[in-house]
Amino acid sequence: MNVYKIKIVVAFITLLTVFSVEMFAQKNSRPNVIVVLADDLGTGDVSYYRKLHSNKIVLETPNLDKLANEGMIFTNAHSPAALCATSRYAIMTGNSCYRSTEGWGVWGGYSKPVVKDEQLTLGRLMKQANYNTAFFGKWHIGTGFGRKDNSEVLFISNRQEKKNPRVPVDITRILYGPKQFGFDYSLSLPAGIQNTPYAIYENHKWLKLKENSTIKVINQDDYNRLGVDHFNKPGWGDSNWNPSEMGPLLARKAVDYIAENANKSAPFFMYYCSQAVHTPHAPPTEINGVKIKGTTPSKHLDMVKELDQQVGMLINELKKQGVYDNTVIIFTSDNGGLGPDIVPDSYSSGHQPSSIYRGSKNLPYEGGHRVPFIVSWPHNIKKQQQSSQPIIGMDIMATLAGITNQTIGKSVAQDSHNLMPVLKNVKGAKTHDFLMIQGGADKEYIINDKGWKLILQVNKKTKDYLDATPIGLFNLNDNLIEDQSKDYINNPAYQDKVASLLKKYKETIKSNVYLGNR
Repeated sequence: MNVYKIKIVVAFITLLTVFSVEMFAQKNSRPNVIVVLADDLGTGDVSYYRKLHSNKIVLETPNLDKLANEGMIFTNAHSPAALCATSRYAIMTGNSCYRSTEGWGVWGGYSKPVVKDEQLTLGRLMKQANYNTAFFGKWHIGTGFGRKDNSEVLFISNRQEKKNPRVPVDITRILYGPKQFGFDYSLSLPAGIQNTPYAIYENHKWLKLKENSTIKVINQDDYNRLGVDHFNKPGWGDSNWNPSEMGPLLARKAVDYIAENANKSAPFFMYYCSQAVHTPHAPPTEINGVKIKGTTPSKHLDMVKELDQQVGMLINELKKQGVYDNTVIIFTSDNGGLGPDIVPDSYSSGHQPSSIYRGSKNLPYEGGHRVPFIVSWPHNIKKQQQSSQPIIGMDIMATLAGITNQTIGKSVAQDSHNLMPVLKNVKGAKTHDFLMIQGGADKEYIINDKGWKLILQVNKKTKDYLDATPIGLFNLNDNLIEDQSKDYINNPAYQDKVASLLKKYKETIKSNVYLGNR
């Protein structure tokens, strides 16, 4: 055999070997999974979504747009609530807010954990499938710290102590947090960057931001020195606390985690809860070598740009480690975008955080709870797909169960629908028959049945879901922007529709009916 023929044979064998290895890996290896939950990001904040309705793009989000192009986007996706904390409970458990014993409110960093010990969580689900699990970022569903006088005893906050920045709590370590809910590794901000404690924790231990860090009361003067214009309240924190450093820290640690776990025998699950784009809007000077601070019309948009870069860093590391093609990425937000009272500079620049939708975070209108939802899984989900089927944040749980071939009972994750048939284009695949969505701090609830949307005012004193009065009726099928002139709540011709939706809402609440689809 001459040299030319030998080279051909060697090349063929090499190609066949590589092809066989790749085929074997794709057939037998389980995918890594990353769920990214943005904070206060509306559909209009992602340029891919904004371009569906407008040519006016103030800020491009190239990494998120590329992710959207590489999988399926949902244009009728909703957060479980128009407010962050209750949404996070629902996403973590697959249960609607009304099923929680703490169904209303925004919980602080020292609040009692709202997830029950026996409840299924995203972390516990993936541990059952023998995944390495990790949590990054804003926890905000209650964190247990020890008392100052006895760090082994759980600190219970009360009304008086909430007014005292020097509450008797030991913030040097977490007693009850991500570890107890199924996460092997965690880098957590108990209540995000906006609330106490102003510190970050790695595997439940206070991660000093600098060697000389101490525990002190962080106050308005500290924020003034940093040039940060939004401050919530004084409270314990790291003496070197700087909210602008948290995003880059989260992203760097997440990149390191991918590098360390990408090629282990067990796949990994990462739940990445970004600090962006919640207030305080304190963008970093740069992230990943890209200038951020001062590069857009507002600090808010700077942080949207930062978030886009964070996602880009995760994707680039997946590709560097050779596991991008076998990684599922789900991207969404905990509620709708911010309103003009919070980010006036963004609005004056022409940017629309909620795109065409009425309202914003904390409101029962579509802008308060309609969110971006993107799913990418190369070679398993076709590129450039778009679905208008109604979905909700709780669906992440059953979808992950579908990806990992797990069966979960109807007594847990009761409102979670497996989206894999839709993602895989299974003929006849459908999602929810109707959606139940919580409003904001004003105690509204929403039932959306095939585009007919009834807004209910829950009694603010009793907080009883059944003690609810209809206050708005919209037909989103021909009034997606919820034009107030087409609010049919007092129109005699639509009282039967109001009555039927109210009846379905109350029957659902009372019956504790299972609303998911596995």
